[in-house]
Amino acid sequence: MAKHSCYTPLLGALAVCAALSPLPASAVLDNLVREALTLADAGKGRQAYDMLEPHEAARAGDPEFDTVFGIAANLAGEHPRAILALERVLLVQPRNARARAEMGRAMFAVGDAKSARTFLDQAKSEGAPPEVSSNIDQLLRAIERVEAEGQSSVRGHVEVMLGTDSNVATGPASNTVAVPLLGGNFVLNPANVKQSATYLGLTAGVNGRYVIDSRLSVIGGANLGWRNHPSKTNFDNTQLGFSGGLSYRANKDEYTAVLTHDDYWVSGSVVREQNGLVAEWSNRSSETSQFGAYLQYSKLHYPGQKPRDVNRTVLGGSYAQQLTADLVGYAGLYGGEERAASSGVPENGHKLYGLRVGGQITVNPQWTGFVGMTYEHRRYGGPHPTFGVVRSDDQSSLSLGANWSGFKDWRVTPQISYTRIKSNIVLNDYDRTLVSVTARRDF
Repeated sequence: MAKHSCYTPLLGALAVCAALSPLPASAVLDNLVREALTLADAGKGRQAYDMLEPHEAARAGDPEFDTVFGIAANLAGEHPRAILALERVLLVQPRNARARAEMGRAMFAVGDAKSARTFLDQAKSEGAPPEVSSNIDQLLRAIERVEAEGQSSVRGHVEVMLGTDSNVATGPASNTVAVPLLGGNFVLNPANVKQSATYLGLTAGVNGRYVIDSRLSVIGGANLGWRNHPSKTNFDNTQLGFSGGLSYRANKDEYTAVLTHDDYWVSGSVVREQNGLVAEWSNRSSETSQFGAYLQYSKLHYPGQKPRDVNRTVLGGSYAQQLTADLVGYAGLYGGEERAASSGVPENGHKLYGLRVGGQITVNPQWTGFVGMTYEHRRYGGPHPTFGVVRSDDQSSLSLGANWSGFKDWRVTPQISYTRIKSNIVLNDYDRTLVSVTARRDF
Protein backbone atom coordinates (compact mmCIF):
# COMPACT_ATOMS: atom_id res chain seq x y z
CA MET A 1 0.00 0.00 0.00
CA ALA A 2 1.28 3.49 -0.80
CA LYS A 3 2.32 5.47 2.22
CA HIS A 4 -0.07 8.32 1.51
CA SER A 5 -3.06 6.11 2.23
CA CYS A 6 -2.58 6.37 6.00
CA TYR A 7 -3.40 10.07 6.09
CA THR A 8 -7.15 9.70 6.36
CA PRO A 9 -9.39 12.68 7.26
CA LEU A 10 -11.14 10.54 9.89
CA LEU A 11 -9.60 12.42 12.82
CA GLY A 12 -12.29 11.20 15.19
CA ALA A 13 -11.64 7.56 14.33
CA LEU A 14 -7.96 7.92 15.13
CA ALA A 15 -8.65 9.87 18.31
CA VAL A 16 -10.17 6.86 20.03
CA CYS A 17 -6.73 5.27 20.21
CA ALA A 18 -5.58 7.78 22.81
CA ALA A 19 -7.41 5.70 25.41
CA LEU A 20 -7.49 2.27 23.84
CA SER A 21 -6.91 0.37 27.05
CA PRO A 22 -5.60 0.88 30.54
CA LEU A 23 -2.09 -0.07 31.60
CA PRO A 24 -1.76 -3.50 33.17
CA ALA A 25 -3.17 -3.49 36.68
CA SER A 26 0.16 -4.74 38.05
CA ALA A 27 2.12 -1.75 36.73
CA VAL A 28 3.73 0.36 39.43
CA LEU A 29 4.33 3.86 38.09
CA ASP A 30 6.86 6.31 39.45
CA ASN A 31 6.05 10.01 39.65
CA LEU A 32 7.59 10.89 36.26
CA VAL A 33 5.71 8.19 34.37
CA ARG A 34 2.46 8.80 36.26
CA GLU A 35 2.55 12.53 35.50
CA ALA A 36 3.29 11.88 31.83
CA LEU A 37 0.41 9.38 31.61
CA THR A 38 -1.95 11.94 33.15
CA LEU A 39 -0.94 14.46 30.49
CA ALA A 40 -1.36 11.87 27.73
CA ASP A 41 -4.82 10.85 28.95
CA ALA A 42 -5.77 14.56 28.85
CA GLY A 43 -4.75 14.73 25.19
CA LYS A 44 -1.51 16.64 25.92
CA GLY A 45 0.72 14.18 24.11
CA ARG A 46 3.43 16.64 23.09
CA GLN A 47 3.92 17.79 26.68
CA ALA A 48 4.10 14.18 27.87
CA TYR A 49 6.56 13.29 25.10
CA ASP A 50 8.81 16.29 25.86
CA MET A 51 8.78 15.31 29.54
CA LEU A 52 9.86 11.70 28.90
CA GLU A 53 12.16 12.03 25.87
CA PRO A 54 15.26 13.25 27.80
CA HIS A 55 15.01 10.13 30.03
CA GLU A 56 14.66 7.56 27.23
CA ALA A 57 18.32 6.58 27.06
CA ALA A 58 18.47 5.91 30.79
CA ARG A 59 15.03 4.29 31.13
CA ALA A 60 14.84 2.25 27.89
CA GLY A 61 13.89 -1.32 28.76
CA ASP A 62 11.61 -0.34 31.65
CA PRO A 63 8.23 -1.56 30.29
CA GLU A 64 6.16 0.95 32.27
CA PHE A 65 8.30 3.86 31.04
CA ASP A 66 8.40 2.54 27.47
CA THR A 67 4.63 1.98 27.36
CA VAL A 68 3.82 5.53 28.44
CA PHE A 69 6.58 6.91 26.22
CA GLY A 70 5.04 5.04 23.27
CA ILE A 71 1.58 6.46 24.08
CA ALA A 72 2.98 10.00 24.28
CA ALA A 73 5.02 9.58 21.09
CA ASN A 74 1.90 8.46 19.21
CA LEU A 75 -0.08 11.46 20.43
CA ALA A 76 2.79 13.79 19.50
CA GLY A 77 3.04 12.35 15.99
CA GLU A 78 6.46 10.80 16.68
CA HIS A 79 5.38 7.39 15.40
CA PRO A 80 8.83 5.87 14.60
CA ARG A 81 9.92 6.64 18.16
CA ALA A 82 6.70 5.06 19.44
CA ILE A 83 7.40 1.88 17.47
CA LEU A 84 10.90 1.53 18.95
CA ALA A 85 9.64 2.01 22.51
CA LEU A 86 6.71 -0.36 22.09
CA GLU A 87 8.90 -3.05 20.53
CA ARG A 88 10.97 -2.97 23.73
CA VAL A 89 7.80 -3.41 25.80
CA LEU A 90 6.55 -6.38 23.80
CA LEU A 91 9.90 -8.15 24.09
CA VAL A 92 9.44 -8.43 27.86
CA GLN A 93 5.63 -8.18 28.10
CA PRO A 94 4.26 -9.91 24.98
CA ARG A 95 0.70 -9.87 26.38
CA ASN A 96 0.63 -6.14 27.18
CA ALA A 97 -2.66 -5.20 25.46
CA ARG A 98 -2.07 -1.45 25.70
CA ALA A 99 1.32 -1.77 24.03
CA ARG A 100 -0.12 -3.92 21.23
CA ALA A 101 -2.98 -1.47 20.65
CA GLU A 102 -0.60 1.49 20.58
CA MET A 103 1.71 -0.42 18.23
CA GLY A 104 -1.27 -0.93 15.93
CA ARG A 105 -1.93 2.79 16.00
CA ALA A 106 1.70 3.63 15.22
CA MET A 107 1.87 1.14 12.36
CA PHE A 108 -1.31 2.59 10.87
CA ALA A 109 0.15 6.10 11.07
CA VAL A 110 3.32 5.14 9.16
CA GLY A 111 1.33 3.42 6.44
CA ASP A 112 1.58 -0.25 7.40
CA ALA A 113 -2.13 -1.09 7.63
CA LYS A 114 -1.50 -4.85 7.47
CA SER A 115 0.71 -4.86 10.57
CA ALA A 116 -1.66 -2.42 12.29
CA ARG A 117 -4.55 -4.82 11.80
CA THR A 118 -2.47 -7.71 13.19
CA PHE A 119 -1.54 -5.87 16.38
CA LEU A 120 -5.09 -4.60 16.97
CA ASP A 121 -6.60 -8.05 16.43
CA GLN A 122 -4.10 -9.50 18.90
CA ALA A 123 -4.96 -6.81 21.46
CA LYS A 124 -8.63 -7.79 21.20
CA SER A 125 -7.92 -11.52 21.43
CA GLU A 126 -5.93 -11.02 24.62
CA GLY A 127 -9.08 -10.20 26.57
CA ALA A 128 -9.48 -6.44 26.20
CA PRO A 129 -12.53 -5.10 28.16
CA PRO A 130 -15.72 -4.48 26.11
CA GLU A 131 -15.28 -0.70 26.01
CA VAL A 132 -11.68 -1.15 24.81
CA SER A 133 -12.76 -3.63 22.14
CA SER A 134 -15.30 -1.08 20.88
CA ASN A 135 -12.58 1.53 20.47
CA ILE A 136 -10.29 -0.94 18.71
CA ASP A 137 -13.18 -1.82 16.40
CA GLN A 138 -13.48 1.85 15.43
CA LEU A 139 -9.85 1.96 14.40
CA LEU A 140 -10.17 -1.32 12.52
CA ARG A 141 -13.07 0.19 10.58
CA ALA A 142 -10.92 3.23 9.84
CA ILE A 143 -8.25 0.86 8.49
CA GLU A 144 -10.87 -0.82 6.31
CA ARG A 145 -11.86 2.55 4.89
CA VAL A 146 -8.24 3.47 4.19
CA GLU A 147 -7.66 0.12 2.49
CA ALA A 148 -10.80 0.66 0.42
CA GLU A 149 -9.48 4.04 -0.75
CA GLY A 150 -6.77 2.19 -2.63
CA GLN A 151 -9.35 0.16 -4.54
CA SER A 152 -12.09 0.96 -7.00
CA SER A 153 -15.40 1.13 -5.14
CA VAL A 154 -19.04 2.18 -5.25
CA ARG A 155 -20.91 3.27 -2.12
CA GLY A 156 -24.45 4.44 -1.52
CA HIS A 157 -26.70 5.78 1.19
CA VAL A 158 -30.37 6.42 1.95
CA GLU A 159 -31.70 8.95 4.47
CA VAL A 160 -35.15 9.50 5.94
CA MET A 161 -35.81 12.78 7.75
CA LEU A 162 -38.74 14.02 9.83
CA GLY A 163 -38.77 17.61 11.00
CA THR A 164 -40.45 20.95 11.51
CA ASP A 165 -39.59 24.30 9.90
CA SER A 166 -40.63 27.52 11.63
CA ASN A 167 -40.34 29.59 8.44
CA VAL A 168 -40.80 27.41 5.38
CA ALA A 169 -41.37 30.52 3.21
CA THR A 170 -38.14 32.22 4.44
CA GLY A 171 -40.20 35.36 4.71
CA PRO A 172 -40.58 38.26 7.18
CA ALA A 173 -42.79 37.95 10.23
CA SER A 174 -45.02 40.89 9.29
CA ASN A 175 -47.39 40.83 6.33
CA THR A 176 -47.18 44.63 5.95
CA VAL A 177 -44.20 46.30 4.29
CA ALA A 178 -43.43 50.01 4.16
CA VAL A 179 -42.12 51.19 0.75
CA PRO A 180 -41.34 54.93 1.00
CA LEU A 181 -40.53 55.24 -2.71
CA LEU A 182 -44.06 54.08 -3.55
CA GLY A 183 -45.63 56.25 -0.89
CA GLY A 184 -47.15 53.82 1.59
CA ASN A 185 -47.55 50.38 3.13
CA PHE A 186 -48.25 47.24 1.15
CA VAL A 187 -49.69 43.86 2.19
CA LEU A 188 -47.65 40.83 1.20
CA ASN A 189 -49.00 37.68 -0.35
CA PRO A 190 -49.61 35.27 2.59
CA ALA A 191 -47.45 32.67 0.80
CA ASN A 192 -44.43 34.98 1.25
CA VAL A 193 -44.86 35.59 5.00
CA LYS A 194 -43.36 33.55 7.81
CA GLN A 195 -45.25 30.29 8.36
CA SER A 196 -44.39 26.96 9.94
CA ALA A 197 -44.74 23.45 8.56
CA THR A 198 -43.72 19.89 9.32
CA TYR A 199 -41.90 17.98 6.61
CA LEU A 200 -40.78 14.55 5.52
CA GLY A 201 -37.55 14.21 3.59
CA LEU A 202 -35.96 11.38 1.59
CA THR A 203 -32.44 11.41 0.20
CA ALA A 204 -30.50 8.82 -1.76
CA GLY A 205 -27.00 8.99 -3.14
CA VAL A 206 -24.24 6.97 -4.75
CA ASN A 207 -20.53 7.77 -5.01
CA GLY A 208 -17.84 5.88 -6.86
CA ARG A 209 -14.08 5.81 -7.31
CA TYR A 210 -12.19 4.15 -10.15
CA VAL A 211 -8.52 3.78 -9.28
CA ILE A 212 -6.20 4.31 -12.24
CA ASP A 213 -3.05 3.91 -10.13
CA SER A 214 -2.03 4.41 -6.50
CA ARG A 215 -2.30 8.19 -6.84
CA LEU A 216 -4.81 8.98 -9.58
CA SER A 217 -8.52 8.14 -9.47
CA VAL A 218 -11.68 9.05 -11.33
CA ILE A 219 -14.45 10.04 -8.89
CA GLY A 220 -18.14 10.75 -9.34
CA GLY A 221 -21.53 10.68 -7.72
CA ALA A 222 -25.24 11.39 -7.90
CA ASN A 223 -27.70 12.55 -5.24
CA LEU A 224 -31.48 12.88 -5.19
CA GLY A 225 -33.39 14.66 -2.42
CA TRP A 226 -37.11 15.18 -1.91
CA ARG A 227 -38.96 17.11 0.79
CA ASN A 228 -42.73 17.06 1.33
CA HIS A 229 -44.72 19.48 3.51
CA PRO A 230 -48.13 17.85 4.09
CA SER A 231 -49.85 21.09 5.10
CA LYS A 232 -47.93 23.41 2.73
CA THR A 233 -47.51 21.41 -0.47
CA ASN A 234 -46.64 24.55 -2.48
CA PHE A 235 -43.23 24.41 -0.77
CA ASP A 236 -42.50 20.79 -1.70
CA ASN A 237 -39.11 20.59 -3.38
CA THR A 238 -36.79 18.17 -5.12
CA GLN A 239 -33.04 18.36 -5.75
CA LEU A 240 -30.98 16.33 -8.19
CA GLY A 241 -27.21 16.58 -8.51
CA PHE A 242 -24.37 14.95 -10.42
CA SER A 243 -20.61 15.30 -10.10
CA GLY A 244 -17.54 13.83 -11.76
CA GLY A 245 -13.83 14.51 -11.85
CA LEU A 246 -10.35 13.46 -10.82
CA SER A 247 -8.51 12.92 -7.53
CA TYR A 248 -4.72 12.94 -7.20
CA ARG A 249 -2.85 11.98 -4.03
CA ALA A 250 0.78 12.66 -3.22
CA ASN A 251 2.04 11.81 0.27
CA LYS A 252 0.01 13.97 2.67
CA ASP A 253 -1.72 15.99 -0.04
CA GLU A 254 -4.84 15.32 -2.08
CA TYR A 255 -6.06 17.40 -5.02
CA THR A 256 -9.50 17.06 -6.59
CA ALA A 257 -11.25 18.78 -9.49
CA VAL A 258 -14.92 18.01 -10.04
CA LEU A 259 -17.57 19.24 -12.47
CA THR A 260 -21.06 19.56 -10.97
CA HIS A 261 -24.64 19.93 -12.15
CA ASP A 262 -27.65 20.54 -9.88
CA ASP A 263 -31.36 21.10 -10.52
CA TYR A 264 -33.84 22.39 -7.95
CA TRP A 265 -37.62 22.00 -8.30
CA VAL A 266 -40.42 23.60 -6.25
CA SER A 267 -43.97 22.27 -6.68
CA GLY A 268 -42.87 20.31 -9.73
CA SER A 269 -41.25 23.19 -11.64
CA VAL A 270 -37.52 23.78 -12.12
CA VAL A 271 -36.66 27.07 -10.40
CA ARG A 272 -32.85 26.88 -10.51
CA GLU A 273 -30.17 25.14 -12.55
CA GLN A 274 -26.53 25.20 -11.50
CA ASN A 275 -23.38 24.12 -13.33
CA GLY A 276 -19.96 24.48 -11.80
CA LEU A 277 -16.43 23.43 -11.05
CA VAL A 278 -15.03 22.67 -7.59
CA ALA A 279 -11.27 22.41 -7.06
CA GLU A 280 -9.97 21.34 -3.63
CA TRP A 281 -6.67 20.73 -1.88
CA SER A 282 -6.26 19.04 1.49
CA ASN A 283 -3.16 18.31 3.54
CA ARG A 284 -3.13 15.81 6.42
CA SER A 285 -0.07 17.29 8.13
CA SER A 286 -0.45 14.79 10.95
CA GLU A 287 -3.03 12.32 12.19
CA THR A 288 -4.41 15.05 14.44
CA SER A 289 -4.72 17.97 12.01
CA GLN A 290 -5.80 18.79 8.49
CA PHE A 291 -5.57 21.88 6.27
CA GLY A 292 -7.64 22.55 3.20
CA ALA A 293 -8.44 25.11 0.51
CA TYR A 294 -11.03 25.22 -2.24
CA LEU A 295 -12.22 27.22 -5.23
CA GLN A 296 -15.84 27.03 -6.39
CA TYR A 297 -17.13 28.49 -9.62
CA SER A 298 -20.73 28.05 -10.76
CA LYS A 299 -23.30 29.51 -13.13
CA LEU A 300 -26.79 29.80 -11.62
CA HIS A 301 -29.68 29.98 -14.07
CA TYR A 302 -33.30 30.74 -13.08
CA PRO A 303 -35.62 29.61 -15.91
CA GLY A 304 -37.96 32.41 -16.99
CA GLN A 305 -36.09 34.94 -14.80
CA LYS A 306 -32.93 35.65 -16.78
CA PRO A 307 -32.08 38.91 -14.91
CA ARG A 308 -31.58 36.78 -11.77
CA ASP A 309 -28.85 34.64 -13.41
CA VAL A 310 -25.46 35.01 -11.70
CA ASN A 311 -21.94 33.66 -11.89
CA ARG A 312 -20.68 32.71 -8.45
CA THR A 313 -17.02 32.45 -7.37
CA VAL A 314 -15.93 31.51 -3.82
CA LEU A 315 -12.43 30.92 -2.47
CA GLY A 316 -11.96 29.48 1.01
CA GLY A 317 -9.76 27.61 3.45
CA SER A 318 -10.29 25.35 6.45
CA TYR A 319 -8.41 23.80 9.35
CA ALA A 320 -9.35 20.87 11.60
CA GLN A 321 -7.54 19.89 14.79
CA GLN A 322 -7.89 17.10 17.31
CA LEU A 323 -7.91 19.10 20.55
CA THR A 324 -8.11 16.19 23.00
CA ALA A 325 -8.56 12.44 22.69
CA ASP A 326 -12.34 12.92 22.27
CA LEU A 327 -12.66 16.45 20.85
CA VAL A 328 -12.12 17.73 17.30
CA GLY A 329 -12.51 21.38 16.30
CA TYR A 330 -12.56 23.09 12.93
CA ALA A 331 -12.64 26.60 11.46
CA GLY A 332 -12.92 28.04 7.98
CA LEU A 333 -12.85 31.37 6.17
CA TYR A 334 -14.16 32.16 2.70
CA GLY A 335 -14.94 35.05 0.40
CA GLY A 336 -16.18 35.70 -3.10
CA GLU A 337 -18.91 37.21 -5.19
CA GLU A 338 -21.99 36.59 -7.27
CA ARG A 339 -21.80 38.67 -10.44
CA ALA A 340 -25.02 39.34 -12.37
CA ALA A 341 -24.91 37.61 -15.76
CA SER A 342 -27.06 40.32 -17.37
CA SER A 343 -26.12 43.98 -17.69
CA GLY A 344 -28.12 46.68 -15.97
CA VAL A 345 -29.04 44.66 -12.85
CA PRO A 346 -26.09 45.11 -10.45
CA GLU A 347 -28.50 44.76 -7.50
CA ASN A 348 -28.80 41.03 -8.30
CA GLY A 349 -25.11 40.43 -7.59
CA HIS A 350 -23.18 40.73 -4.36
CA LYS A 351 -19.81 40.33 -2.68
CA LEU A 352 -19.55 38.07 0.34
CA TYR A 353 -17.29 36.82 3.09
CA GLY A 354 -17.90 34.34 5.87
CA LEU A 355 -16.64 32.30 8.78
CA ARG A 356 -17.42 28.77 9.99
CA VAL A 357 -16.40 27.24 13.33
CA GLY A 358 -17.48 24.10 15.11
CA GLY A 359 -16.51 20.90 16.80
CA GLN A 360 -17.37 17.30 17.55
CA ILE A 361 -17.01 15.39 20.79
CA THR A 362 -17.03 11.63 21.22
CA VAL A 363 -19.07 10.70 24.27
CA ASN A 364 -18.75 6.92 23.82
CA PRO A 365 -18.40 4.54 20.85
CA GLN A 366 -22.08 5.00 19.95
CA TRP A 367 -22.63 8.73 20.61
CA THR A 368 -20.99 11.87 19.29
CA GLY A 369 -22.18 15.43 19.72
CA PHE A 370 -21.54 18.35 17.38
CA VAL A 371 -21.97 22.10 17.18
CA GLY A 372 -21.50 24.46 14.26
CA MET A 373 -21.71 28.23 13.87
CA THR A 374 -21.54 30.32 10.70
CA TYR A 375 -21.54 34.00 9.83
CA GLU A 376 -21.80 35.52 6.36
CA HIS A 377 -21.95 39.13 5.19
CA ARG A 378 -23.34 40.07 1.78
CA ARG A 379 -23.15 43.50 0.13
CA TYR A 380 -25.10 43.91 -3.11
CA GLY A 381 -23.94 45.74 -6.22
CA GLY A 382 -26.56 48.43 -6.63
CA PRO A 383 -29.71 50.05 -5.20
CA HIS A 384 -32.81 47.90 -4.91
CA PRO A 385 -35.29 49.14 -7.58
CA THR A 386 -38.22 49.17 -5.12
CA PHE A 387 -36.63 50.20 -1.82
CA GLY A 388 -33.97 52.54 -3.20
CA VAL A 389 -31.12 51.35 -0.96
CA VAL A 390 -28.19 49.01 -1.54
CA ARG A 391 -29.09 45.74 0.12
CA SER A 392 -26.82 44.50 2.93
CA ASP A 393 -27.32 41.18 4.78
CA ASP A 394 -25.73 39.67 7.87
CA GLN A 395 -26.54 35.98 8.25
CA SER A 396 -25.76 34.01 11.42
CA SER A 397 -26.62 30.41 12.22
CA LEU A 398 -26.14 27.89 14.99
CA SER A 399 -26.59 24.10 14.77
CA LEU A 400 -26.57 21.57 17.60
CA GLY A 401 -26.98 17.83 17.30
CA ALA A 402 -25.78 14.33 17.99
CA ASN A 403 -25.03 11.16 16.05
CA TRP A 404 -25.99 7.72 17.35
CA SER A 405 -24.33 4.73 15.67
CA GLY A 406 -25.77 1.83 17.63
CA PHE A 407 -26.10 -0.45 14.61
CA LYS A 408 -23.58 -1.18 11.89
CA ASP A 409 -23.99 1.05 8.82
CA TRP A 410 -26.80 3.05 10.49
CA ARG A 411 -26.66 6.56 11.95
CA VAL A 412 -29.48 8.48 13.66
CA THR A 413 -29.07 12.26 13.98
CA PRO A 414 -31.35 14.52 16.05
CA GLN A 415 -30.55 18.15 15.27
CA ILE A 416 -31.73 21.72 15.80
CA SER A 417 -30.56 24.74 13.82
CA TYR A 418 -31.37 28.43 14.00
CA THR A 419 -30.72 31.01 11.28
CA ARG A 420 -31.07 34.79 11.57
CA ILE A 421 -30.70 37.13 8.61
CA LYS A 422 -30.55 40.83 9.40
CA SER A 423 -31.16 42.88 6.26
CA ASN A 424 -31.86 46.52 5.48
CA ILE A 425 -34.49 45.26 3.00
CA VAL A 426 -37.46 44.13 5.09
CA LEU A 427 -38.45 41.39 2.63
CA ASN A 428 -35.14 39.65 3.33
CA ASP A 429 -35.08 40.13 7.11
CA TYR A 430 -36.19 36.94 8.89
CA ASP A 431 -35.33 34.09 11.24
CA ARG A 432 -35.83 30.34 10.90
CA THR A 433 -35.61 27.29 13.19
CA LEU A 434 -35.45 23.72 11.99
CA VAL A 435 -35.77 20.69 14.26
CA SER A 436 -35.25 17.27 12.70
CA VAL A 437 -34.37 13.62 13.20
CA THR A 438 -32.56 11.79 10.38
CA ALA A 439 -31.91 8.08 9.97
CA ARG A 440 -29.16 7.17 7.48
CA ARG A 441 -28.18 3.78 6.08
CA ASP A 442 -24.84 3.37 4.30
CA PHE A 443 -24.23 0.61 1.79
